[in-house]
Amino acid sequence: MDRLTYVLTLSATAPALMGGLVIVVLALGFYSWQVILAAALAGLVLSWPAGYLVSRKVKRDDPEFDHRKGGPSAVVPDADAREV
Repeated sequence: MDRLTYVLTLSATAPALMGGLVIVVLALGFYSWQVILAAALAGLVLSWPAGYLVSRKVKRDDPEFDHRKGGPSAVVPDADAREV
């Protein structure tokens, strides 16, 4: 997994899926807390694969993304590089 998956899961897909499923449950007339909790948990569980798929799509369509460029050295800046 990559960082983009984590960010998309926590900020975009989880709230959208959880809220959408809770709205559907309420619109269908189920008002018990167990059903609302189940819908929210289902949205949370479904948000992880949705975030992963969106992350893959974003990276596939980005012409500047190079999967070979990353690695352990990409996290730490070069010590010999000039400071800005």
